This record gives sequence, structure tokens and C-alpha cells, in this order.
Amino acid sequence: MATAPYNYSYIFKYIIIGDMGVGKSCLLHQFTEKKFMADCPHTIGVEFGTRIIEVSGQKIKLQIWDTAGQERFRAVTRSYYRGAAGALMVYDITRRSTYNHLSSWLTDARNLTNPNTVIILIGNKADLEAQRDVTYEEAKQFAEENGLLFLEASAKTSVF
Repeated sequence: MATAPYNYSYIFKYIIIGDMGVGKSCLLHQFTEKKFMADCPHTIGVEFGTRIIEVSGQKIKLQIWDTAGQERFRAVTRSYYRGAAGALMVYDITRRSTYNHLSSWLTDARNLTNPNTVIILIGNKADLEAQRDVTYEEAKQFAEENGLLFLEASAKTSVF
């Protein structure tokens, strides 16, 4: 009997989107490597990471595409939305401007992915509670109004 060429049953593509400096690359690194990168360089174009998880006894490979947040790379990174099963839309809880730009990121995600793509809103840097500029309640309301899943996280402390 031949063995399967891969050690997983399914593969899903996720994209990470949001403004520059919200911690998208740090979240990716924490999720894939289980380490925090204090000096995470800004992404130019797109970075890529994978992790195999187990759900209900099935191994699932997650391909996670970390997109650059700078406006000048948006035309390039938009091509990576195609085929995504999910989008992680990240803002920084200590920088209101990153929260204020979520509608634009959401428009891109809805226009450039298929209608079944799951979009998760993530408020990053939850470890910086004393510097919070966006309340949990207002972000949760934004998520509910837009049919998004919502959570706060800290790439630094590995809280998801």
C-alpha cells in the first residue's frame, strides 16, 4: 500500500492584512515559530509561513500569507487575496488610525476573495493595555456589524 505524499489531509490559505506596524509579521512568526520577534522588519510585498494543526483528528496545513501594510504595496498584495479561505484583518489597539482604516481593508477583503471567505478581526498588542486607544467594545461592535469573528491578541505574550 502506497503512503500519502503529504502528512496532512487539507490545506487552507489565509492572508494577514492591515496597516503597517500593527504586528502582522510578529503574529505570523509567533503562530508558526512560537517565538516573538522584537525587531520585526517591515514586510516588502508578501511573506509566507506554514503550520500544520490538528482538528477532529484531521491534519490541516495552514498557508499564511503576510501582506505588506504600506499603501505603495497594496496593488501587489491584492493579487494574494485570491483563493484565501480566511483573512486575518489586524489593527493595533494602541493606534486608533489603524482601526479607522479597517473599512478600507474590509472592502478589499470582500471584493477580492470569494463570498465564503471567513474574515477575523484581530486587535493586536493586547499586552499594551495601559496605552489602549481602541476599546474592546467598539471593535467587537464593528465586528458584529460586519459579520466578522473578533478577538484580541498579543504576538509578544502569545495570547490569542
